[in-house]
Parts: sequence; structure tokens; C-alpha cells
Amino acid sequence: MHYPRSLLRFIALGFLLVCLPLMVALNQQNSALNQLAVQSRISVFESADVAYLSRQLAEQAGMLERLARQYMILEDKTTLDNYVQMREIFKDTQGKLLARFGGAEKGILDHTLTEEVALFELLKGFDKKPDRRSTITEGYRQFVTQTQIVQSTADRLAYSSAEQLQKMAEESQKKQSYFVWASLVIALLLGVLVVSLIVRPIKKIYQAILQLGSADFSKEISVSGPSDLRHLGQRLEWLRSRLQTLETQQTRFLRNMSHELKTPLTAIREGAELLRDGVGGELQPEQREIIHIVRENTLSLQKMIEDLLDYHQSRVMEPDKLLPVDLSESIRQVLREHKLAAWKRLISFETNLLPMLVTGDARKIATIIDNLVSNAVKYSPKLGKINLTLRAERGYARLDVIDEGPGISPDERDKIFESFYQGAPPEEKQRIKGSGLGLAITREYVHAHGGRITVRDRKDGKKGARFIIWLPFWTNTLPLTQPAITENRTSTSKVPIQ
Repeated sequence: MHYPRSLLRFIALGFLLVCLPLMVALNQQNSALNQLAVQSRISVFESADVAYLSRQLAEQAGMLERLARQYMILEDKTTLDNYVQMREIFKDTQGKLLARFGGAEKGILDHTLTEEVALFELLKGFDKKPDRRSTITEGYRQFVTQTQIVQSTADRLAYSSAEQLQKMAEESQKKQSYFVWASLVIALLLGVLVVSLIVRPIKKIYQAILQLGSADFSKEISVSGPSDLRHLGQRLEWLRSRLQTLETQQTRFLRNMSHELKTPLTAIREGAELLRDGVGGELQPEQREIIHIVRENTLSLQKMIEDLLDYHQSRVMEPDKLLPVDLSESIRQVLREHKLAAWKRLISFETNLLPMLVTGDARKIATIIDNLVSNAVKYSPKLGKINLTLRAERGYARLDVIDEGPGISPDERDKIFESFYQGAPPEEKQRIKGSGLGLAITREYVHAHGGRITVRDRKDGKKGARFIIWLPFWTNTLPLTQPAITENRTSTSKVPIQ
């Protein structure tokens, strides 16, 4: 589709397109109103003119009757001349009415004129035949009555014209109503079309930004639309390519560095192990302590390197590894691995695990559980107890990990998930060794699986921390960040917040 050169022009063009049907409807309505007004004015003037002429005709017929009676009484030639003059005026009025009457009305008017002509002939011969007085008188009486009928006919025509005008107004109003509604529908459809065309490239830009924000640089960014939005899409594509290059370089650098660091660390650790085993001869107690310190620090450094690599890859979820994971079995496996460390400090595990399948990477989910359990073991006091509860909650699997350690203050609850942050040491220890990346990796893995993690106080009011994570149930049709499928029905709930 061909777009205008800029988004502003496209919006202006869309506004004009939406307004065009309304402008046409307004113009059409204005034209119809003007036409109706002109027709009304013509109809009113014609009705008034016909009514006036019909009244004039009736009055003139009455004048002719009076002049005829005077003439029959006085037999004065001047009266007859006056009659002739009034007769001409009567004919002129009758001619004007004929121009405004239709077929049936013209017949009535012609009949009136015919009667007047016959009466006038009788009137002119009145002096010769005086016995026709009663005939002429009765004829003029009927003549006046006939002109009154003409007046009534004119009144009916005026009323009919008014009714026709009202009917025309109603029909015009109905047509204009239909036209306005049709224009509104067309304008609405055009508005939806324009909005969809505007929203489409903006939505692609929004999706591209989300893609970059989620560190997904595999998909090419392509934005269609006005030139300025296409240019912005090209800039985002350049940014994606640049970030992908930097990501590749960073990954290569970390892999190389981890390899270069692990090699001498392995040699140092193996050397420390050989010295500890007495391969180089018997060691003094002070020497054994030094070897122990070297060995412990090499193991700690190796763990930090591995954590750094895990944190770097924590936001990358490979689709082929998203499989159903038995969360309860993963928890039991992690607990078996920590059984020896817990036994040394006389720490016990109390579990209440329901069988549940979640969507995700089994290794990353195991890392999530391992980090929470290892933290609980490290911070729990001797003879302490760690409680793990797994249950369903609104379409998600909820895991609570509760320890009896010093707990986490409200000020630190947001900071503990930051990279390289280590909380305050417990009272019985000066320092808890760690890389400061465990909880940061845990949060990134949980978010990558479409879940949520939080930390709270224990519900019973005792000292200790309560970590809660939510992971979506297994589904092979929806992405991780979408609602999960539970049993045979779909849950649209968001991640529970407590």
C-alpha cells in the first residue's frame, strides 16, 4: 500500500477522508433545506395570490349583480357603462385565476364566465323585454353563488398545497435522516480503516521495541507505513543488528575468558588437591590450612565464573528446550543434592509438594530451585528447618520456600535481586560467601518463563524469609507470557500477586 511521506500528512489525510462523508451530508442537507424553503415560499405566495384573486372575483361578481339590479330599476345608460367596465375587471381577474387553476377548477371558472356572458346578453335586451326581470335576478344570484364556489375551490387548493408541502418536508426529512446515517456509517468505517493503517506500523514499532527489550535479536525488524516511520524502523533494524553483533562479541568474549580462566583454576585446584592428599609429602597443619584456603577460594572463583555465564544467558530462552517439567520432581532432585550440606548443619526439609507440570527449560528451572534452596541452607541456623510448599493458584504453580534464618529487611527486598548485591550477614557469621548473582539469575529465569518471584515475611511471625515464585502450567500452544492451560480449560488470569 502507498503511504504518504509523513505520519502527520497521513493523519491529516485520514481526518479529511473521515470528514468528507459528513461534509457531503451537511451540504446535501443544506441543499435540500434551501430547495424546500424555495418551494415553500413559492407555494405560500401562490396560495395567497389564488385566495386573494378568488375573493376579488367574488366581490366583483357581487358588484356586477348590484349594477345589474340598478340598471333594471333605473334603466340608466351610465349604469350599464359602469357594468361594462366592471365586467372587464372581472374578466381580467378570471384570466389570472385560470393561469393558476388546474383542469377541474378551470371548468368551474369557465362555467362562471359562460353564465356571466349569457346574463349580460339578457341585461342588454332588458329594456325591450321587461318581463325578464325575475329571470335575470335569479341568474345573477346563481352567478354570485358560483363565484363563491370558485372561492371555496381556491381555498381547497391552498389547503391541498399546504398538505403537499408538509408531505414534501416529511419525505425530505426522512431522506436526509437516511443520508446522514449512511454518511456516519461511511465515516466510521473510514475512521476504523485510517486508524488501523496508522496503528499497524506503530504496533510493529512497539513489538520491535519489546523484542529488543527482551534481548531477542534473531528476528529482522521491518516497518511499513509513512517514510518517517519506515526510517524509524530502519533505525531499529540497525540497532537490532548492532546489538546482535555486540551480543555475539560479548558471548564470545565471556566464553573465551571463562575457558582461559578455568584452565589455570583447574590446574591450581588439582595442585591443591594433590598437596592435600600428600602426593608431595606430608604437610604441616599450617600448610594444610593454607591448602584448604586455596582450594576453597578456587572453587568459589570457579562458581563465580559459572554464575557470570549463567547470568549472561539468563534472558535467552531457546524454544526447543521449552518442554513440560515436573516441578515437584525437580524440587526433590535439588533437595537430594543439598541433603549432605543440610545434614552437616543438622538442617531438615519439610515438604508439601503436589504433582504439577510447568512450561520451561528443565535445567533453568532446576537452577531457580537450587538457588533458593542453597540460600535457605546457607542462611538457616543449626537445627533449623526449611519448608517447601507447592500448590496451584489461578493457572500457575506456586512454590513457597521458607527458612528460619535472619530474614530480609523490607529495605533490602528489592535490592537482593540486583546483580552482585549481597545482603547483610547473619549474626552467627561474619560473611556468607557468594557471587551476588544467584538471586539475580533466579529472577531473570523466572521472568523468562513468564512467572514472578517475590520475598515476604513468614506468616507465623517468626524470623526467616519466605520466597514465593509463580510459574505457568504446561501448554504446548501458547507462549510463556500468555495465559496458561489448566486441565481442559483455559485460564486467563495474570500472575498472582500477594
